[in-house]
Amino acid sequence: MLYSNYIKRPMDIVFSVFFMLVLVWLFLMLILLYVVTFNFPVFFIQQRIGRNNRIFRMIKFRTLKEREDANRQFLLGSILRFFSFDEIPQLVNVIKGDMSLIGPRPLPIEYLPLYSTIQIKRHDVRPGITGWAQVNGRNSVSWEEKFTLDLEYVQHISFAFDVKILIKTFLLLLSFKKDTSLLEKKFTG
Repeated sequence: MLYSNYIKRPMDIVFSVFFMLVLVWLFLMLILLYVVTFNFPVFFIQQRIGRNNRIFRMIKFRTLKEREDANRQFLLGSILRFFSFDEIPQLVNVIKGDMSLIGPRPLPIEYLPLYSTIQIKRHDVRPGITGWAQVNGRNSVSWEEKFTLDLEYVQHISFAFDVKILIKTFLLLLSFKKDTSLLEKKFTG
C-alpha cells in the first residue's frame, strides 16, 4: 500500500520527465519525419478508460492511415510500431496523471459496458504504457488471460513487481518481435 499510494506516482513523474528529456531529440526527429513525408496528422488521440473508469485522451504517434481498409499501414508508422516508438507521447499522459509507466493497458471506452464485475477492477489503478499482460503474451493471449494478468497486477502491485515488468519490457523490446496488434480481435464481453 505504501508503494502504490505514495511512491509510485512520484516515481512515474520523475522517470517520465527523465525519459522525455533523454528522448526529446527522437521525439522532435519523428515529428520532422512526419512533416517531410506529409503524413498528417502526426498524433493519434483517442478516448480511453483510466483509473476509476475516468475517461481521458491518450496520445500516441499515428501509425495507420485514417481510412478503414487493408492498406492502412504506411512505412513510417510500421517502423514506429516495430520499435514501439509510437508509445513515446504517452509519457505526457503519465506526467498529467492519466497513466502510469506500468499498469494495465488503457482500453477503448466502447469496452466499458462489456466488463464483468471482476474485470472492471483493472481500473482500480492507473493504466500503464506497459504492463503484466503486455510482457506475458501481449496480443497472443486471449482477452480472458489478459484480464487475469491485469487483475494479478492490481492485486499484487509493488516496487519489485514494477521492476520485473520493466525489465521484461526492455527484454521484449530488444527481441524485436513482430507486432501483431493489428490482428487482435476486439473484446466482445
